[in-house]
Amino acid sequence: MSRLSLLKCDPNEISPLGLAFVGDGVYDLIVREELICEANRPVRELNTKKVEIVRCEAQARLAKVIEPYLTEREADIMRRGRNAHTGHVPKNASVADYHMATALETLIGYLYLSDNIERVRELIDIARKEG
Repeated sequence: MSRLSLLKCDPNEISPLGLAFVGDGVYDLIVREELICEANRPVRELNTKKVEIVRCEAQARLAKVIEPYLTEREADIMRRGRNAHTGHVPKNASVADYHMATALETLIGYLYLSDNIERVRELIDIARKEG
């Protein structure tokens, strides 16, 4: 699969928070697609399950599981995302979890915009097997 948009952009020129903005949407779409393909459920139930999977704590756990499997470049992208100054932390999340979730979203956004969605799938599969 390639990117959905035909617009060209260089992910190396996008800020970590810009990459996280895209990565958040990509990860959310992957989770939504998987949930609906598992079973046709009421939308309220789908949303409840989705929120459990995409919330900060769950994303932080996923990020920690995949860290040993990252290339040097991927680890650098995650580090940049983790160290980005977000300006706020949601009230229901710890600062550490929020930064790790941002790191994961940054990596997903980078890989997606680099037209490497297959690597995103690989990392999510690793996290599910290991976590």
